[in-house]
Amino acid sequence: MLKDSVAFSGFSVDDQAAAQDFYESVLGIEVKDNGMGLELHVTGGTPVFVYEKADHIPATFTVLNFQVDDIDQAVDELSAKGISFEMYENMYQDNKGVTRGKAEGNGPDIAWFKDPAGNIFSILSE
Repeated sequence: MLKDSVAFSGFSVDDQAAAQDFYESVLGIEVKDNGMGLELHVTGGTPVFVYEKADHIPATFTVLNFQVDDIDQAVDELSAKGISFEMYENMYQDNKGVTRGKAEGNGPDIAWFKDPAGNIFSILSE
């Protein structure tokens, strides 16, 4: 029934204006306000919908992943823009906050950070 439907993902924020500024200014994402929320236009798919919710509670899991060619370069560039990377117990992260899965043959290299609403994003390199 739904296999031919256009699907999109969405998540909430507590301050739409702050989120839009962060996504555009810090992450460099094209953002459009569609009147009901924000559309994040990223390469490779339909827009991601972001909406303001007064009782927003950040997810405890990654809501958005960005695939990058060079994770070290991406971490350095985002760090220079003031982003702090999350450190998680038992994730074997290096001092940059990167879990080096490729070297171990155990998934991608990945690092996590949060948006202003506390939502967890990742950058990863396969």
